Amino acid sequence: MRTSQLPLATAIALSLVVPFANAQDDLIKKISLNSADSTGFRFTQVLTTPGTPVEDQGSSGTCWSYSTGSFLESEMIKKGGPAVPLSKIYIARRSYEDKARSYVRMHGSLNYGDGGIAHDVVNMYAKYGIVPYEAYTGLNFGNKKNQSGEMQEVIKAMLDAIIKAPNKGTLTPVWPEAVNAVLDTYLGEVPEEFTYNGKSYTPQTFASEVVKLDPKDYLEFQSVMDVPYYERSTLMVPDNWALAQAWNVPVEDITTIIDNALKDGYSVAWGGDVSEPSFSWRNGVAFVTMKPAAELTKEDKAKLFNGPQPEPVITAEMRQSAFDDFSTTDDHGMHITGIAKDQNGAEWYIVKNSWGTSNDQKGYLYMSKPYAAYKMTAFMVNKKGVPGGLLKKMGM
Repeated sequence: MRTSQLPLATAIALSLVVPFANAQDDLIKKISLNSADSTGFRFTQVLTTPGTPVEDQGSSGTCWSYSTGSFLESEMIKKGGPAVPLSKIYIARRSYEDKARSYVRMHGSLNYGDGGIAHDVVNMYAKYGIVPYEAYTGLNFGNKKNQSGEMQEVIKAMLDAIIKAPNKGTLTPVWPEAVNAVLDTYLGEVPEEFTYNGKSYTPQTFASEVVKLDPKDYLEFQSVMDVPYYERSTLMVPDNWALAQAWNVPVEDITTIIDNALKDGYSVAWGGDVSEPSFSWRNGVAFVTMKPAAELTKEDKAKLFNGPQPEPVITAEMRQSAFDDFSTTDDHGMHITGIAKDQNGAEWYIVKNSWGTSNDQKGYLYMSKPYAAYKMTAFMVNKKGVPGGLLKKMGM
């Protein structure tokens, strides 16, 4: 099984347009880059954590399930377990069921769609168990990759009709069955029992006997200025349909936690914004420019990917301003698997994506630490990877 390894030295080639495929729900950003005369990023790995091969979420907004599913796969290996490709669509399917019920319960005053957050994966795992990819692919109508747009349009239309309560102002008890029938049609029926390596399992027994992860081991973090630090508060992004809470930490703790986790052999599930012009999937790099993105000229953009450049010190005020004015939105989820250094000695994170392997880094990218801190909306890590001093501040 291939682990999360990248070339030790990489020269990143520049292209004209960066394709950005279905990051979160109905949010699709077009990112255009200008050509440059030369390129000059060179990276050397410092450390990596074990993991599974890069996957492709297809035309679905399931990055949160793919990135956090990949994170759980790394957690299994970290604990000495097998490297099992888990079914990300099983987790997404269970999430859609619960989300539909919450949407109806809230009379439509809740976000419904493909999108989700890292905690959804852990919550669904705890509630419904999990299955290996081979037991539930979600490919049910001849499609080779995930394709959820039509399905979600159908379900949303159904839910919006249901909340009008056309049955004399009340709901029938069978409407969830109608939603599940649509999910069955597009994704296939969820197996109550399946065989893996010659043994029969249910999703629950597969979770307890093969995956063997404790949902209570995982902590989710955010960093905002309008709630107290080292306390939990609701994560205020549209895809938080579960209204889950995350631990709030100062901006400087973001990279402190991520670095500590990686150095202890734990990877990180990261969610955040990928709309910056200095985020290039094609080239496999993401960093923060000294000028605000809106002030970059054509000449500036033409030089973006010539090589490493100075980056600003990220402050709480910068993060909050970008969050408040929608410069930072919850676009995409990815999996941080290691640390690398550029030719100037600056450390970057090695990040596993779920858009296939067609970019210059074979499905990975290098994200600068300032970018990870600035554009993060939430991230998840095993509590064993969090520095003890921070856990103490959190009362743990």
